Formats: sequence, structure tokens, C-alpha cells
Amino acid sequence: MKGGRQRGFIPLGLKLFASYVLLTMVPLALLGWIANSIMVGSVRSQTENNIRGTLRQMEDNVRYRIDDTVRITDMLYQDSMLVRALKSKEEGWANYDATKKVLLPKFWEAINSTDRSMRMSVYIKNEVYNEIYDLSKDGEDILKSNNRSFEILHLSRIQKEEWYKSLPKEQYDVTMKWVQIGDDAKFGRISLIRRIVDTYTPSDLKELGLVRISVYFNDLFDSVDAKKIMPGSRLYIVDEDGKVLHASGRDVDKVQAPAPAAGAEEAGKGSLVIREPLPGLQYSLIAVIPEEVLQADARKITWLTVLVCGISMVAIIGVALFVTRAFTKRIGKVISVLQSFRRGDYRRRIQYKGQDEYSMIADALNELGAQTDNLIQEVYLTKLRKKEAELETLQAQINPHFLYNTLSSISRLAKFGEVDKQHQMIMNLARFYRMSLNDGKTIIPAADELDQIQAYLAIQQVKYGDRVEVSYQWDERLPGYMTIKLILQPFVENALEHAWKGDRIRISISAELRPGIHPVIEFKVADDGIGMPEGLAEELFRETGRSRQGYGIRNVHERIRLYYGESYGISIETGLEGQGTAIRIRIPARRSLDAPDSPLRKRHG
Repeated sequence: MKGGRQRGFIPLGLKLFASYVLLTMVPLALLGWIANSIMVGSVRSQTENNIRGTLRQMEDNVRYRIDDTVRITDMLYQDSMLVRALKSKEEGWANYDATKKVLLPKFWEAINSTDRSMRMSVYIKNEVYNEIYDLSKDGEDILKSNNRSFEILHLSRIQKEEWYKSLPKEQYDVTMKWVQIGDDAKFGRISLIRRIVDTYTPSDLKELGLVRISVYFNDLFDSVDAKKIMPGSRLYIVDEDGKVLHASGRDVDKVQAPAPAAGAEEAGKGSLVIREPLPGLQYSLIAVIPEEVLQADARKITWLTVLVCGISMVAIIGVALFVTRAFTKRIGKVISVLQSFRRGDYRRRIQYKGQDEYSMIADALNELGAQTDNLIQEVYLTKLRKKEAELETLQAQINPHFLYNTLSSISRLAKFGEVDKQHQMIMNLARFYRMSLNDGKTIIPAADELDQIQAYLAIQQVKYGDRVEVSYQWDERLPGYMTIKLILQPFVENALEHAWKGDRIRISISAELRPGIHPVIEFKVADDGIGMPEGLAEELFRETGRSRQGYGIRNVHERIRLYYGESYGISIETGLEGQGTAIRIRIPARRSLDAPDSPLRKRHG
């Protein structure tokens, strides 16, 4: 492109920096990714191992509770005195004595050998002995009211029960079964069933009775607590049919337990499922750990990796910048000066101390800039003097015309003896010119411009009387904002000279602050006169237009553009003849004497 960088231009410093960064950051990023993958995998594996270890501890605790329950049945199963008593057919006193001295002490000893809550029911085949049991209300949980108790019942009570019929054939010291029977399911219990047999003939074990020990699930699975694994995990104890017997963890009531053969996907997308069989039971312990819980430590590793890589990258970038700067600093100074020259700033100089080729380039550029700047200053000063002279001429062309008209009006009032109106007009004229002179200032407060036009119209209302009606709408936010002076008077004067429709005219003057990125002040002078003929509004802005009517408009328009730039100025709105005219004047809203982007301010630099 002309006067600019060619398309596809890449600075030398950027090339050096990019090369260095790419050659170091790409291997660093790859190394970080590999290290993170290895560490995340290791952490996940370690987490799973920890979970399995915790589950094994839970299994051991459950096994202890099971073994403790089995131990109680062992005390009865292997008690030969109890077996002899249960085989005895003697009645009367012998029966009573056996019950008191053998059965009850044996059963109490067994049930009191633990501090756990349980109820033992002993079903005996020998109906010579009387039943001993507690009476309870229907639906009452006896175990809850008596945490350790036993009862003696006849075996005939349960011989027709399906669970009794389904018991496997007796094998010495092996056959036993955990099952929910009776009201176990209702009260959240499970029972250990074990026969009491006559072991006198091991090959022919004869059933003498049956022991049922009922314990609460919460007692048996007290150690199965999801909090011991990880927050947010869930634990289930399920039977071989998938029925949940015990659950622990978040939302276990809302989330269905995994099916017996389900994998992680079936248990819940993105979850780890670990299934462990419980020893001595036909149940399984299932742990469901959501993926987000598993990833908690992995995310820490990832963030740590990102942090280390980020710090390394920052260090690499710092080194790269330092190395690049060492090669491009000198070239950058030359480019910076050349770019300043392109922007028109020939006062920029290279400050360099050295005795090499670069010092020769610096001296040559400094000398070139100084010579070019001197030539530009000479041309600029000539042009500036010309513009300022034009501005003074434009401002001076308004005042004599108004003064001539006003003095003529004062003369007519003196001639007809209207002393009061003459005095009022003279005072308003003095007020107008006092504000117009304004100590020679061209930029005045916007409020002074209003006072100025009010003084002018007061003069005209003395001249025209009630034939001229004036209204003002002035934005209360305008105090403090500045404007060039005498931008309203030419338009009011033009309306009074050319806009009459009949013998009356109405003129409205307004000023509004319009905020925004580039706030502006908009003045408006509107009349209800005859309007302008078609094409006249455009002609007034041309030098070849009607000199008398267009002079004041061009005067103000050129002054605004001279002070504020090409974006501001005057616009004229007029319909067909007879519909009046509205003049809009736009200047930037500034509180200082000159806007930062004012052409005059730029020239004065």
C-alpha cells in the first residue's frame, strides 16, 4: 500500500520472538500434557485402590458382625449338655429342672455374650418343654423395646413355612442361612437360621431344633457408610435379585441401585461402580462413585500442571522478550522515528550513544528531521497567519451591518421623540457590544451567547414592538460549556429581514446538550415565516450564491468549521414556501476554550 506497510509485512522482532517461543513452548506444552496424563491416571488408579481398600475394611467389619452372630449359634450348636436336654422326654419335675438349669441359662449365656441388639428364637422339636415367649401388640417391634431377648417355641410352628422347607440338607457345622422371614422386612431386620442337631452319629445328624437370630440391617451393616469413601458417593447392599437391603450416601432414595450385572454405564453415566460380594451372605456390596468425585484430585493435578506450565511459559516469554529486545531495540528506534516522520512529527530524535554504523544512521535521521521540520514550520506559519486574518475578517463583517441598522433605528426614535424606547435600545446595544467584544475573546460560554441574542432581540423588539414574538428553550446543563460567539445573531437577523409572512413573526431559539461518545450542542433558530424557495438553502452555502442573504450563513458556517472541523456546522430545514424555516447549528460539547481535536488547537500544537 502506498505510504504504508506492504501486505503480509511481518516485523523482524515478531519473527524472532515467534521462533523462540514456538521452539520452547511446543515441547513444554507437549511435556506438560504427557506428564498430566500420567499423573492423572496414577491419581485415578490410586483413588480406586483407596476406595477398594475402604470397601474391604467395610467387608471385614460386616464379616466380624456375621462371625459374631455365628459364634452365638456355635455356643448352642456345639453344646452337648443342651443336646441331651433337648433329647430328654422326661416330664414333670425333670422337665422343669432341665428348663431352669440348662435351657434358660444356656440361652441367656448366648444372648448376653454380645452387646449388640438381637432377638433369638429357639424352635425345639421336643414339645415336652413348654413355650416361653413375650406377648406383644400387633405391629410392635419387640426387638426395639427389648434389645436383647430370646423366646422358646415349638418347631411345629414353622414346619409348614416355605423358608423352613427350603433349608438345605444339614452338613455338620456348615449349614446355616441368612434370610428375611416373618416381620424382618417390615422392621428392617435379617435373620440367621441354623439347626440344632444331635451330633452323636455324624453320618446321621438328627434335627432337635432351630435357632433364629434376628438383627437389624443397621447393626449388621453399621460400617457401610458412604462418607468413609468420598463425598457424593453411594453404597448399596443388594441381594441376589437386586433388591436394595441397605443404602448410604447422597440421593440414595432418588437414584436406583445398579442391576446385579450392570456396569458403570448402567449405574449412571460417568460413574465408577465397584461390586464386592459379602462373605457368608448371598449379598453384594456395591459402591457408586460419580465421575466428578473421582476427577476432584485429577482436576487438582491438572490445575497444578497448568500452573507450572503457565509459570514456565511466562518465564519463557520473558526471556524471549529480553532476547528479542536485544536484537530489535536499535531497529525499533529507527522505525519509530520514521513512523513519526510519516505522521508529520519531525521533532522526534534518536538518542543513541555509540561509535558504530548505527550512530551514523541516527545522526543522519536526526539531521533530516530537523531540516524538514524547519521547512514545515515556515510553511505552516504562513498559512496560519492567513487563516487567522480570514477569521478576523469574517467576524468583523457581522458587527458593522448590525450597528448600522441599530443606529438607524435609534435615529428614527430620536426623530419621533420616543425617548424611553431610544434609551432602552441604547442600553441593549451597549449590552450587546459589551458581550460581543468580550475582552477580544472568540470563544465564550454558551450562556453568554444566549444573553447576547437576548440583548439583540430586545433591540429588535423595541423596533418592531408586538409584531415580533420570541420564545427560548435553553438546556439547564449548558452552563460551563463553551461556544464561538455570534453564531445565533445572523440567523435571527436574516429571519427579521426576509421571513415575514404578513405583519407578524414568531421566532423560537433553543439549545440542547446531546450526550454520547462525542457529545454535541445543538442550537436551533426557527421561525414561522414564509420559508425558502426551492434550492435556496443549498445555494446559500455556495460562494456564488446570493451574497446578501447567504453572507451571514456562510460566515457562521465557515467559522464553526474553522474552529471545530469539517464534522460540524449548519443545516437548514425548510418546506414549501409559507411553512417557516429552522436553522440547526451543531458544535462539539466542550468545557475548555478549544476542543482537543480542534483544528486551531492542533495547529498551535
